[in-house]
Amino acid sequence: MRYINLLDQFRSFYFRNYPDDMEIQIEYFAVFGGLGWEVDTTLAMDSLIEELILKNFDAIDRKMEEFTLSRPDNKRLLIALATGDRRIFSAFNKAGLNNGNGGAALNFLQQKGVIQIEYSREALPDKSKYKLKREESRHRISDKVLFTQPFVRFWFYFIAPYIKDIKQNNYTNLLKNFHEQQNNYTSLVFEELSEILLNYNLRDAHILTSGSYWDAKVEIDILTVTKNDKVYVSECKWKNHKVTKNELHKLVEKCERLDIVPTQLILFSKRGFSKELLSMQGKELALYSCEDFKALLKSSSKNELLEDFTLS
Repeated sequence: MRYINLLDQFRSFYFRNYPDDMEIQIEYFAVFGGLGWEVDTTLAMDSLIEELILKNFDAIDRKMEEFTLSRPDNKRLLIALATGDRRIFSAFNKAGLNNGNGGAALNFLQQKGVIQIEYSREALPDKSKYKLKREESRHRISDKVLFTQPFVRFWFYFIAPYIKDIKQNNYTNLLKNFHEQQNNYTSLVFEELSEILLNYNLRDAHILTSGSYWDAKVEIDILTVTKNDKVYVSECKWKNHKVTKNELHKLVEKCERLDIVPTQLILFSKRGFSKELLSMQGKELALYSCEDFKALLKSSSKNELLEDFTLS
C-alpha cells in the first residue's frame, strides 16, 4: 500500500467532494478517507455504505485479502486493533495471538503500509528507588497502532466482523453497530486531525514531540512539547453536544496527576462550547470547533487529488 499522510488524504477528500461544512467533511472522511472515490456527502451515510461499499463488497474484499495475504492472524489482529484500545499487547490478547505470531503479523502489516506504530512516551519506573505497588509492577508499557487510511480501519471495524451476514445480504446488525458506534469510531480520526491542526498552528515553533500520551494511570489525547519547553495539552470531543467547563476540569486534573504545568490547554469539539467556556478562552485556553479545520485546506488545491485506493 502506498503511504500517503493523513493531511493529504483529508485535503484530497475535500477537493474531490466539497462537503457543505467541516463537520460533514470529518464525519464522511472518517469512513471513506483514502478510497479516492467521489462521495456524495449530501446523502445519508447508510445509503452510501450500501451503495459504495456493500455493493462493491467482493471487489473490496479481494483487495483486503491482498493486504493481509488472506492470513487469519493478520485479519484477526486488524479487527482487534480497529475495535480495541489500539494497544498492541491488548490487541494480541483480543485476537488470540501471542508475542510470536502476533509480532509477526504486526511486522507484516507495518511493512505492508496498512498500519503505523505510535510509540509510548511513558517512562520506565525506577525500581531501585522504591518498591512498586502490585498494579504498577504488573503494568506493561505498550505501544499503540494507527491505521494509515481511515477506510481500511472502517472496514476492519464495521465490515470484517459481519462478513457472513454480508454474504447473505443481511446488513441489519452491521448498520445497527455503525449507528451505535459511529461517534466513538470517528473520535480517533478527529483526534488525529486535531493534532495536525494544532501542529499547523504551532508551525513557527520547533516541536520536539507530539501525539497522544498514555500510562498506567492517565491518557491524554494530545501532548505536544516544543524546543523552548512549552507544553500544550489537548482533549478532543466528538460528541453531539457542546463541551462544558467540566471537560476543562478533567484536563486540569490529568495535568496535575502527571505533574505537568501546561503552557496552554486546548479543547477540540465537534459541536462547539458552552458560553462559560467561550468566555474563558485566551492565552491559557484555546478552543477549536469543526470550522477551524478549514485552515488545513489553505495550501492545497483540487490539482492535488489522490488516487489512494484502487480495486484493480
